[in-house]
Amino acid sequence: MTRYIIKKFVFMVIALFVLASATFFLMKAIPGNPFQSERNVPKAIQERLYEMYGLNDPLWQQYLTYLNNLIHGDLGMSMKQNYVTVTSIIGDGFKASAQLGIVAILFSVAAGVLLGIIAALNHRKFLDSFTILIAVLGVSIPNFVVGSLLQYVLGVKLRWFDVAGLNEWSDFVMPVIALSFLPMAFIARLTRSSMLEVLTADYIKTARSKGLAGRVILVRHALRNAIMPVVTYVGPMTANIITGSVVVEQIFGIGGLGKFFVNSITNRDYTLIMGLTLFYAIILMVARFLTDVAYGFIDPRIKLTRKGG
Repeated sequence: MTRYIIKKFVFMVIALFVLASATFFLMKAIPGNPFQSERNVPKAIQERLYEMYGLNDPLWQQYLTYLNNLIHGDLGMSMKQNYVTVTSIIGDGFKASAQLGIVAILFSVAAGVLLGIIAALNHRKFLDSFTILIAVLGVSIPNFVVGSLLQYVLGVKLRWFDVAGLNEWSDFVMPVIALSFLPMAFIARLTRSSMLEVLTADYIKTARSKGLAGRVILVRHALRNAIMPVVTYVGPMTANIITGSVVVEQIFGIGGLGKFFVNSITNRDYTLIMGLTLFYAIILMVARFLTDVAYGFIDPRIKLTRKGG
């Protein structure tokens, strides 16, 4: 297990290096620069800005400086927000994104597993068909459509919730539903399929023949073995929810990373774009890394061995 963890960690570092390099050169390949949109700015001041951010240096020197700063944890200064570091911007925006993401993750897993269990226990009945319908809708409808419908119905028409902001617990309801609708539906489908397969296994029949209670069979035997596909999905889902909340945050006026990411692209804030891209990539890779490592601990049947060992 230790060898496996080290190997996965090394691959993650290499992937981050490749991504950082690709992001840097793609930003430099985009026509124009962050200061072209500024009007009525004397040429001398623009030259001073180029010098301040090192844009006058050769490309290879800018690249080496960028890598050296990354190694020391320095993502640079924002090119549009005076004297504000990219690290501080990410720190300020990630708080709201993390709060929304954590609630959406917990809701997605809890609701998805519950719906999947209900569908499997009521196979080919009304509840099963209803769950399948929800799963199909969840996979088919984008989160920005769900968010807009929730705003119109629950916010504007019924006035149950505020249409924007994240100030009270009730403000989480609509953005969490919009953000978790797709992963909840996908988890419900995974749980249903896996539960249907597990419930027909021989060891489940043996447990029933021994007279074990249905709740014990469901929790200790069926669910424990059926949950592995969900665990496989939870890793990338966690990253996708947190990094994929850009549109939802914009719709509901939440001052998270999504707001800064959209503004950085609009303003061509190169340092902020590269910093946010790397930050999102780290979240995704760490989530996948933890999921891979968790396999060996969750399911004892999974063994990591060397070839020929």
